[in-house]
Amino acid sequence: MKYGSVVLTAGFTGLLSFCLLAVAIGTDYWYIIDVNKPNYTGPDDLSSHSGLWRINEGKKRSSFIPTFTANMSTLSEAERQLLGLFTLSGVSIYIKYSNQAMEEFQQIVPPENLVYVDVSFGWSLATAWLSYSLEVATGLLLMLAARIIQMKGNYDSGVTITVL
Repeated sequence: MKYGSVVLTAGFTGLLSFCLLAVAIGTDYWYIIDVNKPNYTGPDDLSSHSGLWRINEGKKRSSFIPTFTANMSTLSEAERQLLGLFTLSGVSIYIKYSNQAMEEFQQIVPPENLVYVDVSFGWSLATAWLSYSLEVATGLLLMLAARIIQMKGNYDSGVTITVL
């Protein structure tokens, strides 16, 4: 493999990973609750979807999640950087929290009412996982580029010693 093509591919995957993560963070389809109750004639749509920043209930109601609007100005620079390194951990915690919330919901609501409720993770979460996979690929490609440089350096210095 050529060094230049490996570095260009790593740059492309890194940029794509960043773009996908930005899309995932900014959208509200991490968790979807779809309610299809037959013969329901009420004025409100019972379905909802949520993201990291907001919950959308029905077609017109939207509310911000207060946890993510907290004041973080009291945190040190090291603490802010540490919070920024946890892409995978944050996604994993979100999944665990969502599953736990659904289990508690199932204990409260009678089973006959749950027949019409479909709960799933949305495309925003899938985009975050794809972004993480591309982050790993970028890291591996950069390590490969470093290895190519290392092997080139060893080969070149070996030739120089032989010629002298």
